[in-house]
Amino acid sequence: MTAEIAGEDIGQRIKAFRMGKGMSPEELAERIGVSRAAIYRYESGHPPKLDTLGKIADGLNVTLPNLLGVGVEYIGSAVSFFERMRQLEEQADQISMLFDPVSYLLTTDRFDEILPTILTESIPEDASDRATALRDVDALMKILKQRKKSFRERTPNTVSLVCAAELSQFLRTGFVGTFEPSRADLEFRREIARNEIKNIVRLLRDQPIGTQVGVIVDSMPGATFQLFKQGTETRVVVSPFRLGTFANIRLGVATVSAAPEAIELYSEMTNRLWRRSLKGEEGADYIEREILGCTL
Repeated sequence: MTAEIAGEDIGQRIKAFRMGKGMSPEELAERIGVSRAAIYRYESGHPPKLDTLGKIADGLNVTLPNLLGVGVEYIGSAVSFFERMRQLEEQADQISMLFDPVSYLLTTDRFDEILPTILTESIPEDASDRATALRDVDALMKILKQRKKSFRERTPNTVSLVCAAELSQFLRTGFVGTFEPSRADLEFRREIARNEIKNIVRLLRDQPIGTQVGVIVDSMPGATFQLFKQGTETRVVVSPFRLGTFANIRLGVATVSAAPEAIELYSEMTNRLWRRSLKGEEGADYIEREILGCTL
């Protein structure tokens, strides 16, 4: 890895961790005793000196190895996590992903319209961190919309695995942030879910250039994950955060790893799931018959 690439990677992590702490560049600069311009330089890819990196790590309350991306990155903030996702997606040539019920990148604009409501709904009224989580919703929506915009413009080669059981639950419960939310029109929420499932059927039938969808009808891993390939480099991201039904933007620790063992194991699992998945017309017919129960 070149120094230039290393500096860019470090800058991206600084930005992601800073955003996860809800800090502006000015606040971080003041906390560690540097200028605002210096923070902008670091985040744009100009690597700081090691002693300054140590101060930044302390200011962000992360370890120096985590900031440097040595081994595994551990991310305990949904804002930091989705910002890292955005950064990795904008560089990736190929993306393989498993999210439930569907990957955000493949959702419709209608999904985005109700997502803020779903995320707010997922935060318990008596949660001690409710105020912070509510502020995070606005930050998350900005990041997510940037992700989708970049994805649609770049159209990297994408393999998306979806679970038939998750789609079925999605349709039954509707797009909700918590179990039986008060004052929610559940029929409308089920219609939102149905619309997203129909979109998956459309993708299976149309098979847009660069996008492949596989429907899994047997056992699935418990965690969501993505593999990002850029040239000869690959990273695997494993996350407890979710944007679908029963969303979670508060609790959990995501990981980003370039460890060869992790890459090999997740790549092998992805290949096995893909080989067993239903694709194209077969997958679309299965969803219509077994989940939607009607023709489109």
